[in-house]
Amino acid sequence: MTPAQLSRTVLHAVRRAAEDGELGAVRTSTGLPQRVTVESSPRRGPGDYAVSVAFRLAGPSGMTPYDVACVLRARLLREDGVRAVEIAGGGFLNVTLDGRARADLVAELARPSHRRSHQPSHRRSHRPLHREPETHLAPDPETDPEPDPGPGTEVTDTPAVDIARWSAVTGEAPAALTVRTAEASTLFRVQYAHARACALVRNAHDLGFGSEPHAAHEAHEPHEAHEPHEVHAAHEAHATDGGALLSLLADHRRVSEESAPAQHARHLVAVGDAFFDFHDQCPPLPSGDEKPGAAHRARLALVEATGTVLAGGLNQLGVSAPAHL
Repeated sequence: MTPAQLSRTVLHAVRRAAEDGELGAVRTSTGLPQRVTVESSPRRGPGDYAVSVAFRLAGPSGMTPYDVACVLRARLLREDGVRAVEIAGGGFLNVTLDGRARADLVAELARPSHRRSHQPSHRRSHRPLHREPETHLAPDPETDPEPDPGPGTEVTDTPAVDIARWSAVTGEAPAALTVRTAEASTLFRVQYAHARACALVRNAHDLGFGSEPHAAHEAHEPHEAHEPHEVHAAHEAHATDGGALLSLLADHRRVSEESAPAQHARHLVAVGDAFFDFHDQCPPLPSGDEKPGAAHRARLALVEATGTVLAGGLNQLGVSAPAHL
């Protein structure tokens, strides 16, 4: 279930609740919002998505945001693809998808259309990534083009140009960005996340397996999570199975289309950080003599989706997405 699909589902629930007289003074769909914004929810509690429409409906309905959220929660729990719904922050609806809906979302995010016009780069750096090298790649104002991030900008494969454009977007000092470590440079952190995703896909291919978004879901069908203890279990799983990463990936289109470039860049950094947390906690590749299983194939699909979204986001900012670093 994509954010757009959930938005339509929530909007339908709002209209039906109004028609059934469950939203106080609001008795018809007239005057109800025509669009519902769906965001990632890491700051507002567990869940794949956060929806704030209850606050918009509180005034017209004469109800509190929490009471509106209770009405909508009951309806959303009956929708296909919804595993759990929690009310947080006095009225935010935190929605957790079920296994099939999550797998569908991963498959959609991994599609090439999310990469925009990105062309893979094969620039290599032979420095070990675990060291703290200082590769000075500051742009030369007399020889390098002026930063010009944004749609339509030609994406080059030149580190100095990448640094100049990222600096122009984020306001970070170019000198700091020349230190190519994940700790020192947010640009390197995002590009490294993309390169790491590419490497995991290559390594999986060498091991003889590929991605299957629905593999884990089909191997172990999850139970409904409408009871309180099951909701808690869903939240615990969300923290360790890539749910936080998936919600950020799903929110990328909205951020890239509605936000300033600086916020878009920060979102890519958050995606990169969530990706590193995910692959540390849930290794996409088997270790030792372990054979690839359904979980590995499903995790690899999320890795592919991450690479696709990061490549597309960097491309939108006029920055390259190297497949090797």
